[in-house]
Amino acid sequence: MNIKIQKILIINIFGIGDVLFTTPLIENLKSFNPNFSIGYLCNRRTESILKRNPKIDNVFVYERDEFAAEAKKSKLSYWKKVNDLVRTIRAEQYDTTIDVSLNGFMGFLSWAAGIPQRIGLNYKNRNIFLNKKIDLKGYEERHVVEYYLDLLRLLEIPVTRRELTLNVNDEDESWADNFLKQHALKEKSLIGLVPGGGASWGKEAIYKRWAPENYAKLADKIIEKFGGQIILMGAVEEQDLCLKVAKSMRQPSISACGQTNITQFAALAHRCKVNIVNDGGPLHIAVAAKAKTVSIFGPVDEKVYGPYDPSSPKVKPAHTVVTKEFACRPCYRQFRRAQCEHLSCLTQITVYDVLKNVEEVLTP
Repeated sequence: MNIKIQKILIINIFGIGDVLFTTPLIENLKSFNPNFSIGYLCNRRTESILKRNPKIDNVFVYERDEFAAEAKKSKLSYWKKVNDLVRTIRAEQYDTTIDVSLNGFMGFLSWAAGIPQRIGLNYKNRNIFLNKKIDLKGYEERHVVEYYLDLLRLLEIPVTRRELTLNVNDEDESWADNFLKQHALKEKSLIGLVPGGGASWGKEAIYKRWAPENYAKLADKIIEKFGGQIILMGAVEEQDLCLKVAKSMRQPSISACGQTNITQFAALAHRCKVNIVNDGGPLHIAVAAKAKTVSIFGPVDEKVYGPYDPSSPKVKPAHTVVTKEFACRPCYRQFRRAQCEHLSCLTQITVYDVLKNVEEVLTP
């Protein structure tokens, strides 16, 4: 099928980290042909950052919970909502889909919207609507970004860019400056702590979180050794977690938890000398914001889902990962976590293990 590419719809209905993993894809498309028109089908959580991206012309939202709510009302109500989305996409007359959703229903939407060239990752042969595909059993050994960039081969588009991007505007920068001024914080002394990790795993997010009491002990030791001021950050749903860290600390801290949107968090993280984070969306926001990170990984493979920054210097990288190796790690494979309750790969990471990595970042 030879189609002149003019309008491309990218489909990714996953969380913030996964959407940021597609930004090198967008950069390469626009670098190859600045006249490409790019649309993006995403979920509600990531809509705001995609609408800010000047290289994306249209954003469409598929929020599973909203569609499920319509299905509970009636099948007619559900299919009306599906039809409305299909008609909206069809009106844009896309000629190509790049689908990384691993979801057959998303393939159906592309087909129903009349998009002739449907390219994507075919996980366990679930997406029968793809007509150009790369078969996939799971993400292993290589970063997810690399799998996404592989799809450009199907379009004969070279890969020349690999950095994650996030559009932080002047309002976000002003918000961060005002926050620092309001709390009498000095940019040169800030240390960011993110004891949560985003919403992508739902209730299972606890299996990616280093203990809050460990974060508290680490924060006290950082202040004791290097001075500085601790900022606790996270989503609204993580305020109790941040409060637990603050109450467990001997030293004072400032909380921005629940007070930022995604790009305000990025602006604040960029002002920190280092951000200590768990595996999850906030890590990738910090990476895209060109902020330094020390990240803590348990059951998830950091080679696949870790900080992705090919530009990071080799002598003193901007991002380091703390792990505790066991024969069973990583046990999160093919989008499933092994039923392991002891979680030694995470619980056995000590405050000293993380402090050692922080020290490397903070020491000139």
